[in-house]
Amino acid sequence: MSRQIHRTMFKFQIRIHPLGMLYGSSGGFLSPDNLVGRSGAKFPPEAATLAGLFFRTRYHQPKEKKELKENLRVAGPFWAETKDKSEIYVPIPWSTIVGKDKTDRWELDDRKVWQRKNPELDPDFSWQPISTWNIEPDAIQSNESAEKSPWEFIPILHPKMQTHQRSVVAEDGLFLENAVQMEPDKCLVYLSTHELQPHELEPGWYRFGGENHLVEIECLPLDDNFQKWLNQPIERTFALIAPAVWGSQRYSYRYPQNWDFGEPLMLTDKPVPYRYRAGGRLGRGRYAVPAGSVYVLDRPIGKPWYDWPSEWFPTEGFNLKDVGCGLCLPVDIPGVSDENNEKGVA
Repeated sequence: MSRQIHRTMFKFQIRIHPLGMLYGSSGGFLSPDNLVGRSGAKFPPEAATLAGLFFRTRYHQPKEKKELKENLRVAGPFWAETKDKSEIYVPIPWSTIVGKDKTDRWELDDRKVWQRKNPELDPDFSWQPISTWNIEPDAIQSNESAEKSPWEFIPILHPKMQTHQRSVVAEDGLFLENAVQMEPDKCLVYLSTHELQPHELEPGWYRFGGENHLVEIECLPLDDNFQKWLNQPIERTFALIAPAVWGSQRYSYRYPQNWDFGEPLMLTDKPVPYRYRAGGRLGRGRYAVPAGSVYVLDRPIGKPWYDWPSEWFPTEGFNLKDVGCGLCLPVDIPGVSDENNEKGVA
């Protein structure tokens, strides 16, 4: 039975300000044939990382841990300008292509085949402010609101020191770790049902992620504009703003295997790694449909994401919907008739 979720589910934005480098992945030990590399690099951390931080701070308080387990919901990752307390950047849908000088847009023709005018144009930008959601690509470009990811991977060489002296060990003494450097005026953003406060998670410095690097965390109210978009019902067309894993404990799918969801037409890219820790254990590795992927359904759903059945999402100790899996917003697709996919929020 699906858990009842109240409207305006997410009420807060949790901002993560790195104090130095963060880390996306670790490469293998260096060898003459492997001096650099970023195989399996993954950044930013999934929303489950933030949920784990909430639970870790309540380690010795079972009553509060129980309350969090029943009611905490998180989603992301997104990012924002440090000085702008209301605007949040979300992934641009795959149906919208924004280049430096040109734009394009995917549409469905009468045969339900995806078409666009300039198939050779590649996107130069992958993020847009939520305030520009569902507007024309030319408008996004003209107001210069589209952005690239505000971080870069920087390989850092680390020595493995001997125990009793400051010398590198004789064998495998150097290894490569792939650090991630955020732009200094940018921060990561996650959505949350819970506020940072003394009885939950105080604002301040914390160790965040599997490598326990220091970050500064603050909590702000979620902007009304974002709330309104989250409350829009999903009809026939939507775009993911967070990675999605659909299916059961044993299998992952590109969409829910339920008759009431149907078989959608999709615009997507190759799957992305999706892994998290739960109860101190590393969850089974999965692949997720990447954020930005677009779905076109045969029939409307008629509900916002937070009212979707939990049975559409895998459950492994907790339901992946609890960590924002598949969070999405309605999006207009030329060639798809849908009165409820509006171009803006009043």
